Amino acid sequence: MKTEIGFAGANNSPQSPANKYGSWALVTGASDGMGAALADRLAAQGINLVLVARRRQVLEEKGSTLADRFGIRVIPLGLDMAKPEDIAELESRTADLDIGVVVLAAGYGLSGPFIETGLQANLDMVDVNCRAVLRLAHVFGRRLSQRRRGTIVLFGSLVGWQGVPFSAVYAASKAFVQSLAEGLRIELAPRGVDILSVAPGPVASGFAARADMAMSMATPADVAADDIMRALGRSGNVVPGWLGKLLTYSLSPLPRSLRVRMMGKIMQGMTEPHGT
Repeated sequence: MKTEIGFAGANNSPQSPANKYGSWALVTGASDGMGAALADRLAAQGINLVLVARRRQVLEEKGSTLADRFGIRVIPLGLDMAKPEDIAELESRTADLDIGVVVLAAGYGLSGPFIETGLQANLDMVDVNCRAVLRLAHVFGRRLSQRRRGTIVLFGSLVGWQGVPFSAVYAASKAFVQSLAEGLRIELAPRGVDILSVAPGPVASGFAARADMAMSMATPADVAADDIMRALGRSGNVVPGWLGKLLTYSLSPLPRSLRVRMMGKIMQGMTEPHGT
């Protein structure tokens, strides 16, 4: 039996994601952080889910819980967005589903001096943060345009507003996503497709551990997901959480060159020593 719980408008609201976009959503990076929290909220709206992450067992457990609680269908796919063949499988496995919400939350960061981090590690990160996002945005942008409605949620970061020493490649990858979202928002709006760019600050997840960063403060993923859900179909850009807003708005009046230096000092303080 389907469980009905409201969030930012119940399912009978014309502006609810289910009514506005349809009954299926795709969420990459669904095993942790904002991806996992957004999957919970979409499920609560009665939306069927395709959940994608590398950790298939985690997805299967999460999918089973959501299916039982909300009476939805869940398809867990253990795929790595760094691998072109896995992205091709995702495209194939979703070809016959009427997906209307696309959340491209898969991504990760690296930190430390640029020339002391591995080249291949940086290239792999660009593959996930940029190449996979571009490919999936293109594929689903076409599909959503054909159905004349839908939304794509892309994840930038407040570090993408300027260069960031000691996390230069990660910041550059997020600047790419932010710029892509801004352009696609204008292009795809006449086709009925909403583009939402998310620019979070520090969010509690497995991100910091993978990036070798120490975060003394972070926005809970649930709080960030609530802000994102409220922005769906209502805004083109959202900075979730009070900490992200504070950092963004306090830095934005400063000259870009000064922001770069300040972000470098902040990042250097958060970064653990790296080997070669």
